Amino acid sequence: MSQGKIQLNIIFTAAPNLVKEGDRIFESHAKWMEESHPRDGQNALLSYSVAKGPELSNPFDPSSTPTGNPTFVVSEVYESQSGVANHWKIGAETWEDFPAMGEWGGQCKVTVLHGTPVVHSL
Repeated sequence: MSQGKIQLNIIFTAAPNLVKEGDRIFESHAKWMEESHPRDGQNALLSYSVAKGPELSNPFDPSSTPTGNPTFVVSEVYESQSGVANHWKIGAETWEDFPAMGEWGGQCKVTVLHGTPVVHSL
């Protein structure tokens, strides 16, 4: 499992008018991740996922009313901290939508955990 590995999580909460661009960016991101990231060694990408769902008025009540703002959650797990550093380096150098992600993300509410150890994993 992932316990002891290094995880990068980014949560974007977007306004409804930003959904189409978010969908486009994450489609591009998934393709780039698959093509560019090593799967073994110290920089290995062990797991990657993007989830999308509604922001809720009460985040602890799944039956609460949606706010109308979608939330995108990106989760990446790497073998080591050097994998996260490599991700940011090659992203800036090779992903054509890196500037678009920054511009789009600047319009969202964003929470990031940069390269944090996984403390529990099943």
